[in-house]
Parts: sequence; C-alpha cells; structure tokens
Amino acid sequence: MVERRAQGWCKRALKPRQIWAIRFFLDRYGRARDRALFDLAIDSKLRGCDLVKIRISDIVCDRKIRTRATVVQQKTGRPVQFELMDDARASLLKWLELRGGSLEDYAFPSRTDHSATWHPTICTPG
Repeated sequence: MVERRAQGWCKRALKPRQIWAIRFFLDRYGRARDRALFDLAIDSKLRGCDLVKIRISDIVCDRKIRTRATVVQQKTGRPVQFELMDDARASLLKWLELRGGSLEDYAFPSRTDHSATWHPTICTPG
C-alpha cells in the first residue's frame, strides 16, 4: 500500500507479523543469503544499492558480527550508523559461514556470473 506523506509518496512500513512471516518463509526454504539481506535491510533501513555494497569488513570484527555498523550512503554521501539486532547477527553469521571470503569481499555478491552475460555488438553496414 502506498500513501501520501509530506515529502512525497511512501510505502507503509512492514508490520511485525509480516516481518516474521517473511523470515519464516526464508528459513523454511533455506534461503540464508536472502534472510541475512532481509534482516540487514530491516535493521539498517538502507537502500538496496547501499546494502549490496556492504563489505564483510563493514559488519565483521575479530570473526564476530558487530553490534553497530556505519555505512556511507551512496545517494546522500552521509554516513549512517545502525545497530544489528540478534536476529540479524545470527542470520549474517550463518550466511557468512556458508559464503566464506575475505574481509575485502562484498557480503552479498551477485547470484549470477556477469562475465558470461551476452553483450550484443553493434553491426554497421559496410
């Protein structure tokens, strides 16, 4: 549902019951990456473009998930600090243990291999 606010059109926030339903679905179908991404989105309230650019080092310190993290928003250029709640820390830990990687890697790499995508070439008559 979309409603009019002072700054423009906004979507209504998810209700706690909806959040738990989504978490249940993701857990039931073993979607660890999506569960971690969803929990991080709920806790941080960051835009999608900022979530996918988070590196492992932004949320991990000494092999533990941080309780607070800071990310610089792409759109505004301003740093945003947020707290990671227990659910988010648990799902992030589970995902990162499955994923592996180094601190410099993105926490949520693309699910597709972009190197194999087809790029059309421009043919000019000649």
